[in-house]
Amino acid sequence: MRRTEYNIIVKKHTDNLYGYAIKFLHDREEAKDIVQDVFEKLWIHRRKVEFEKAKSWMFTTAHNTMINLCNRKGRFQLTDQIAEFEKPRVIRSKFEMEQLIDNAVSILPPVQKSIILLRDLEGYSYKEIGFILELSESQVKVYLFRARKKIKKQLKGLLELV
Repeated sequence: MRRTEYNIIVKKHTDNLYGYAIKFLHDREEAKDIVQDVFEKLWIHRRKVEFEKAKSWMFTTAHNTMINLCNRKGRFQLTDQIAEFEKPRVIRSKFEMEQLIDNAVSILPPVQKSIILLRDLEGYSYKEIGFILELSESQVKVYLFRARKKIKKQLKGLLELV
């Protein structure tokens, strides 16, 4: 990959990559760091990465980097998050509804969370998600189904209160 191709990729995919990272991490600074790390790694590996496959390569790299970051920080303490999420409360606005959905997504296991974000936020196909996360297309469909089912179950009780 040449410098001009690298610059095109950076300009074209920065916003999508940042959006994916911020939805996954819920921290603007960490999301910026992840995006920066991905672009640095892309530059380092520019001779190995084909221009046409750079987008998938970047999302795969971002996903793996975020998983590593979360594991290092011990972010996935699901029992505390689930207990906090299950406290009954009344939803008063669209903003609060979006926060509840974000909370429901945030407590999913990392692979399911990534699939939800890549499919519903970024609009990737099942095949593309499978390539990014190194899963088969059928595994992606199963994980997506399970993730949506978990979110629906978590939100069901809260929506009945409204």
